[in-house]
Amino acid sequence: MIGLQHYLILSALLFSLGLYGVLTRKNAIGVLMAVELMFNSVNLNLMAFAHYMMDTAGLAFCIFVITVAAAEVTVGVALVLSVYRNRNLIDLDQVAELNG
Repeated sequence: MIGLQHYLILSALLFSLGLYGVLTRKNAIGVLMAVELMFNSVNLNLMAFAHYMMDTAGLAFCIFVITVAAAEVTVGVALVLSVYRNRNLIDLDQVAELNG
């Protein structure tokens, strides 16, 4: 039988993969995908706790996280498209050099 521990371990693995992706990717789209993976691991935790604790607060937080993730993707893709239109690049190291 699948218990709460299984969900928590899977969520920790997904979050670790997402964190690794954020820290190692140079492509802006790859970083956005890694952040989404981290959001999904948090949602998995919220849903698992809501199921095992018989509480609906986890479901409400899950819907809130999905809403924030959708807004984050919208703003992130808009920024990537804006930088790509102006500079024809999506490499985050080169974008960081534009500060100075």
